[in-house]
Amino acid sequence: MEEKIPYKTYLAENEIPTKWYNVRADMKTKPAPLVNPGTGKPLTIEEMNPIFCEELNKMELDNDTKWFDIPAEVLEFYKMYRPSPLTRAYFLEKALDTPAHIYYKFEGNNTSGSHKLNSAIAQAYAAKKQGLKGVTTETGAGQWGTALSMACAFLGLDCRVYMVKVSYEQKPFRREVMRTYGASVTPSPSETTEVGRKILAEHPGTTGSLGCAISEAVEAAVTSEGYRYVLGSVLNQVLIHQTIIGLETQAALKKLGVKADIIIGCAGGGSNLGGLATPFIGEMLRGEADYKIIAVEPASCPSFTRGKFAYDFCDTGKICPLAKMYTLGSQFIPSANHAGGLRFHGMSPVLSQLYHDGLFEARAVEQTSVFDAATLFARTEGILPAPESSHAIRATIDEALKCKETGEAKNIVLGLTGTGYFDLMAYEKYNSHEMSDYIPSDEELQAAFAQLPKI
Repeated sequence: MEEKIPYKTYLAENEIPTKWYNVRADMKTKPAPLVNPGTGKPLTIEEMNPIFCEELNKMELDNDTKWFDIPAEVLEFYKMYRPSPLTRAYFLEKALDTPAHIYYKFEGNNTSGSHKLNSAIAQAYAAKKQGLKGVTTETGAGQWGTALSMACAFLGLDCRVYMVKVSYEQKPFRREVMRTYGASVTPSPSETTEVGRKILAEHPGTTGSLGCAISEAVEAAVTSEGYRYVLGSVLNQVLIHQTIIGLETQAALKKLGVKADIIIGCAGGGSNLGGLATPFIGEMLRGEADYKIIAVEPASCPSFTRGKFAYDFCDTGKICPLAKMYTLGSQFIPSANHAGGLRFHGMSPVLSQLYHDGLFEARAVEQTSVFDAATLFARTEGILPAPESSHAIRATIDEALKCKETGEAKNIVLGLTGTGYFDLMAYEKYNSHEMSDYIPSDEELQAAFAQLPKI
């Protein structure tokens, strides 16, 4: 190992960032406004308040405030598991025989097992401050539901989770962690909501999607007094909360005297990619630095690489606001053999606009190659990675091998969102050679595109 570069780099407790970053303040072209599907006009904060927490709505619509103070109570909670380490992947580098220097920002050092806790505690705190009884939400792979149930237990809030049915069945242990923290967990779509019953009638036997679960969670929130809906990705407020990842990464790299060349994150709805990358993108927007940033998504749910940049519903039941984003269509449901998470049909409007403006590139990868990368990472670095972040590992390995060909010693930083210990059914399919790759046909995508709202 190189003497000058430690294996792991931690910030001191007093070096944890005390503010979140809002990239919209630096964007030349702001994201298009959310639209009320009933009126066709931009959504107002008054219309949002019955659905989301009031304090979070102000953050959601803010195009001008660059820095938001992290509340003292949230910062104290962060100190239970932050700062998270920035680790040099010496053993992966050696296995690849690459001159590249690989660093990963590991967000799995907390009970929820992922980066999702960074926003869960912030949103739960806003709900508690507002005097609410509880919150509703959806979860796909289960990371967000786990994180929110933990945050709600800490603050004494009720937590109702609608979990995508295929994940509910494939990941019973993550479900049980949520229940241990006091959350109620319902497989979605369900018979407990009007929109759930409608989806089941139109799609009998469906394995569900995040879009379905969002519809149910929103309905449950607006029909329950003292409850609001919270979301673990996509929204601007979530990306703002998650910038704690990128800001810590910048501080740790500065401490090491290292300039990143390539930054890689997985992309489903945008929470991890946005949290890691937007502080660096801010530098690019301000003309302070230049980076190659890569968003990596599953080939079976390729919003960036094969989606349309258009207004669409954020949910399958078409009861949520419309957002302009890269989307596969709200009626698109990923194949049941999709084991790697990142199942949302659309992408964060903020990231969609940045991608449209050419601030980063995107690539789609097939799940068997993702688990090939995950296995190599586990065997060399000693962490079983979450399937979601294994998409970023796949692209990191590919970039490192390019460096091997060219002889360039580039510094690559990847976001390791969490651990894969609750995803062992997916690993079992891979290890038993039962995992297959599914790529939606153009005809399938066109059928979903045909149902995009006309705005």
